[in-house]
Amino acid sequence: AVVSTQSTGESEGFLNLVDVLVEMSPSERKNFLQFATGCSSLPPGGLANLQPRLTVVKKEGEGDSSLPSVNTCVHYLKLPEYSSKETLRKRLLQSTQEKGFHLN
Repeated sequence: AVVSTQSTGESEGFLNLVDVLVEMSPSERKNFLQFATGCSSLPPGGLANLQPRLTVVKKEGEGDSSLPSVNTCVHYLKLPEYSSKETLRKRLLQSTQEKGFHLN
């Protein structure tokens, strides 16, 4: 139950995100979950029971050099439109491995 807004659930960027998440190792997925929600584990029943639901929006005016950002309180992932799935994977992993926060 990942919701995509500001584009259809079939946009290339959203489909690439799903592919990248599926291809991640368990530890990478755990880091992603911590990054996107502030919690390293899912509730009983998995992602479908995450409240609020994870929402993915396009981060406007950003490109390949920009990192994804989140609002963990509402599980809101702001994802730039990257030129390739590999760039998306690289930037997402970079974001999930950084400690601390940046305001944007």
